[in-house]
Amino acid sequence: MKEHTYHEQVNIDNAMKLRTLIASLPKFCSDFFRGIEPSTSSRTRIAYAYDLRTFFIFLHENNSYCRSMDITKIPLSILDQIKAVDIEEYLDYLKYYVKDGTEHTNDERGKMRKLAALRTFYNYYYKKELIEKNPALLVTMPKIHDKNIVRLDVDEVASLLDEVEQGTGLTKKQQQFHSKTKLRDLAMLSLLLGTGIRVSECVGLDITDIDFKNGGIKIHRKGGNEVVVYFGEEVELALLNYLEERELIIAEDKSQNALFLSLQNKRINVRSVENLVKKYSKLVTQLKNITPHKLRSTYGTNLYRETGDIYLVADVLGHKDVNTTKKHYAAIEDERRRSAAKAVRLREKL
Repeated sequence: MKEHTYHEQVNIDNAMKLRTLIASLPKFCSDFFRGIEPSTSSRTRIAYAYDLRTFFIFLHENNSYCRSMDITKIPLSILDQIKAVDIEEYLDYLKYYVKDGTEHTNDERGKMRKLAALRTFYNYYYKKELIEKNPALLVTMPKIHDKNIVRLDVDEVASLLDEVEQGTGLTKKQQQFHSKTKLRDLAMLSLLLGTGIRVSECVGLDITDIDFKNGGIKIHRKGGNEVVVYFGEEVELALLNYLEERELIIAEDKSQNALFLSLQNKRINVRSVENLVKKYSKLVTQLKNITPHKLRSTYGTNLYRETGDIYLVADVLGHKDVNTTKKHYAAIEDERRRSAAKAVRLREKL
């Protein structure tokens, strides 16, 4: 069989996962997923499938008509019987429910996402003139409160990289593996902190995606586009040191093209990167829950502070809408405005 690239394999895995999820939904839902395929990513469709499954489970448990049949047998006509108040009850249900012995909760953002999925779902059938009503549009979106953007301070970034290099704060068991992984971990965290790429973009990198001559890496964005992101001298040095070690490790097996390898000499996965970021960051700060995405926020913050160019930050981070960038870095704007209060003196101090 043909050997697929990382991103091709992710799409194949997602396609298989989506088929399984669709099979657990009412049969008419398959038309919806075929209809939105040209305009959505496989990850988005999977998220919709999970959210719609939760909605139909709610109907199955709370609607006497739906309770009398298997979820896959629920007809399209049920959508016209649902009223706005039923969807409001569904949003209330989402606050807390138990499924297969597991407790589930949704905050305002979780409820907003599920209502957005339901609106898209209803809108598809309404535009196709297969239903007469669209009650999802009559339900008010939950009010979203701004989240504090968690990021590492400059001194915390330095401390984090020191911990990766030295490993002095690690347990004895962790230190046994540290000597084998520190160059890889340092290269990976330096790359995340020095370019702001997503963790999925990081693990998807191949050796052939690095261009040391121009100081860039070719990455696959969420939408599938390929772009080149550039790195500085610190990142370059960390990558070169790691690649020198990597060459020795896989000297007998040149078939593995992935840049970052696990201890089993396979492409490292997202969960492993999340775990190692958590492991090292806990040595630096106990109060901040640092994830790979928080390293991305750290980079964006530092880049904006240095350049003051929000459009550059949006472009480098791959934000399609600059308003997304502004929302995430509004706190920095406030800091800059506050500094103006101290910049001008009306009278010299006596």
